Amino acid sequence: MSLKNRISLLALVDSLIVFFSIFIGYFLLHPWINPFESEFLLASALTIFLAHHALALYYGLYRKVWEYASIGELTSIFKAVTFSIIAVGAVQYFVRGDVLLRALAITWMLHLLLIGGSRLSWRLMRDMLIGKKMPDQKRTLIIGAGQAGTLVARQLLNNKERGLLPVAFVDDDVKKQGLEIYGIRVVCGTDAIADVVKDHKIEHIIFAIPSLGKRESAELIKKVVDTGVRTQTIPLIEDIMTGKLSVTDIKDVKIEDLLGRDEVKLDMNKIKDQLTGKTVLVTGAGGSIGSEICRQIARFGPEKLLLLGHGENSIYTIDMELRKTIAADTKLVPIIADVQDYERIQDIMNLYRPDVVYHAAAHKHVPLMEGNPTEAVKNNIHGTKNVAEAAHKAGVGSFVMISTDKAVNPPNVMGASKRFAEMIVQNLAKRSDTKFVAVRFGNVLGSRGSVIPLFKKQIAVGGPVTVTDPEMTRYFMTIPEASRLVIQAGSLARGGEVFVLDMGEPVKIVNLAKNLIRLSGYTEDEIEIKYSGIRPGEKLFEELLNEGEIQSNQVFPKIYIGKANPVGDMELKYILEKLPDMTDEEIKVTLVELANRKNVGMIQKDMVSSM
Repeated sequence: MSLKNRISLLALVDSLIVFFSIFIGYFLLHPWINPFESEFLLASALTIFLAHHALALYYGLYRKVWEYASIGELTSIFKAVTFSIIAVGAVQYFVRGDVLLRALAITWMLHLLLIGGSRLSWRLMRDMLIGKKMPDQKRTLIIGAGQAGTLVARQLLNNKERGLLPVAFVDDDVKKQGLEIYGIRVVCGTDAIADVVKDHKIEHIIFAIPSLGKRESAELIKKVVDTGVRTQTIPLIEDIMTGKLSVTDIKDVKIEDLLGRDEVKLDMNKIKDQLTGKTVLVTGAGGSIGSEICRQIARFGPEKLLLLGHGENSIYTIDMELRKTIAADTKLVPIIADVQDYERIQDIMNLYRPDVVYHAAAHKHVPLMEGNPTEAVKNNIHGTKNVAEAAHKAGVGSFVMISTDKAVNPPNVMGASKRFAEMIVQNLAKRSDTKFVAVRFGNVLGSRGSVIPLFKKQIAVGGPVTVTDPEMTRYFMTIPEASRLVIQAGSLARGGEVFVLDMGEPVKIVNLAKNLIRLSGYTEDEIEIKYSGIRPGEKLFEELLNEGEIQSNQVFPKIYIGKANPVGDMELKYILEKLPDMTDEEIKVTLVELANRKNVGMIQKDMVSSM
């Protein structure tokens, strides 16, 4: 029905109700209408007719979507009817000095009943039409019968195109259990989810408790995922409160939702002091970590944000993304440069004179670097040395190097090269006014080259999902959390520290694969898991600190300072001079031994003999 026809129909119905209702109300009190009262009743009817339509327009009664009528719409009807009756009473009093109170009271009730009923009939007709399960609708269980769950249920009932039919709630509030919301029963608590799925033939689950803490949410979501039914969730409570997302923005449960790590609270004042109104340079700005660091930094309103990277496409992408959201007084400067080119890096430092540098450019893939140790040396070692020394000469205030847990007791070239880079930064900190620090953390969920994108691709083609070893264990962190903690650690820098982020509990890769298979709507019978064997340079278990580096005190929630001891300047200089002449195998042996502080005496002896 068109808007014009809709308004005309509602106005006609209301006109008949409001005009004749006062006659009906008077007739109920006085079956025979007094001829002397007929003119007075006619005047009252005309008054209530005009008053009602004026108030109906004011409250928008003719433009509301009555198919979705609820308390708000009924409140508008109540106000329009009540004020129109009051207006008639006032007119009666001023015209005749008398008010037909009982007749007006009955008229008021008739208005509410008939006008409200005419509107709710639209809702009733719609509910009758959608009440039956459509052939393609999936039986849906809603976890949480609170305000969010109730809103989700209502939206699903009102929108058949979603293809979901809510058939049950579960909620741990015993006062709600056994009750019905929109005709949907709250069947039990969350401890019996598996039984509910089986008994009610559930085909889809929606997790609708946005206020629940991350740890508690993760535990409950794991229980839901174990049912093997596709599970979706509504946004976090902070996203709903800030207006970023709506309760009805249902999304698939992600593997990050199973980590159960509480959101880190930052020391905003310290970070603002370091970043607001400053010039900040991020190397590797197009990478997974580098780009997220840029997003986080942009929130603090730097004067300039320099996006440095070797790949033009990735730098273009993050530059275009940030230009849509960054503050008007922040200048974005995309820079294409290679950290291996010292002169280019030095020119950039001298030109822009950054206050803070976040060095995220690095090769990070363990098996690839094991087969290409020379490239690991060029990028991870010489690249770090170039950026760090250029920062020192340019008088940069703080320099934060992104490191890895693979730098602890490394058996591989990648980890050893990152430990060597840490040593370069630590040694430079001893003789520089720049605050040089390194921040060490484990694997990042969803970053390029990590297992999650690989597993998703394997699942998409029907498997198998390849896991190196059933005991392979890693620490995991989300990209935003890692980036925020990196920025926080940088604000705590005094110079020379190796900050270590609290990565929580280690996760078995095979469990990660199993959860991802279930989240994708499959079972392990449908998607096979195959073990491919440990790859060159890999360890079964990663560490964040070795025994000599352990320091239990946190300097900030989830941030520790390791007691990593660097080698001397002379040793570093000697190794750096020798590396270009070494074979790939010699590079592997030398870097791993130096990173693990083995054969240092032999290196020193070689240094003496070469003098």
